[in-house]
Amino acid sequence: MEKKTTIKIGGVPEHFNLPWHLALEDDAFAKAGIDLQWQDVPEGTGRMSKLLRNEKLDVACILTDGIVKDIIAGNKSRILQVYVSSPLLWGVHAPAQIEADRTEQLEDGKIAISRYGSGSHLMSYLLAKRHGWDTEDIEFELINTLDGAVKALSTNKAQLFLWERYMTQPIVDQGIFKRLETIATPWPSFVIAATENCIKEKEEALSKMLHIINIYTADFKSIPSIDRTVASHYNLQVGDVQQWLLRTEFSSEQLLESTVDTIIEEFTAVGIIDRKVTLKDLVYYVPKIDEEE
Repeated sequence: MEKKTTIKIGGVPEHFNLPWHLALEDDAFAKAGIDLQWQDVPEGTGRMSKLLRNEKLDVACILTDGIVKDIIAGNKSRILQVYVSSPLLWGVHAPAQIEADRTEQLEDGKIAISRYGSGSHLMSYLLAKRHGWDTEDIEFELINTLDGAVKALSTNKAQLFLWERYMTQPIVDQGIFKRLETIATPWPSFVIAATENCIKEKEEALSKMLHIINIYTADFKSIPSIDRTVASHYNLQVGDVQQWLLRTEFSSEQLLESTVDTIIEEFTAVGIIDRKVTLKDLVYYVPKIDEEE
């Protein structure tokens, strides 16, 4: 029996990544000669970027803006393709007991973030820009995970927290957070990125892996009762999942130059990115299987 190629992959334990788990349950990767080892990374993009840098992960299903920023900052990884092309909808949350009912009332509030370089961190700057706040003055409280955010906001260690709107819905329903507004990213939510070493050594396996996951995401929304499956897997309400499914578009395309320009423009404006890069510095085109056959 031929030896399988091991690919260590990480992603957030959220509804977006259910297609990977369905493919794993079906042994779809194993049948293609890939030992795909999935690792949940609840701390999100900042942590995944670090795991890619340390070669603890070969591949990550990661927020577009976070990995673009980290590649610019020296992460030796490349984006293989877009995974979710629809924008990510971020909820802006405050402790339920706080008197403020508008984000602008919390200009001096501390913002809870999972990690530096994570989406919750980067989107805080876009939130500040939206409300005309001085981005130099933002104070952060490091909370690692969603549970950490619940603790920080409940004990008033932080007053604001940005996280994916549907994953926080149960916490809003329980009266722990209140949602002040939502912000959609002006770019695709998630991409699939791999380390340069993994690309060099395992390009053929990556090609097969992408082929498989793209089949699963293409069919994902038409799976019978998928709304109920997602709801039970992630402890969400079926109605919220139906809304999320309507908003979410999976993709198998590569990142566009215009998307990179938007990310760089937004983050240069708030002082997070200090150098320009082109698309070819960020992406790697893995040969598509259907083109080879």
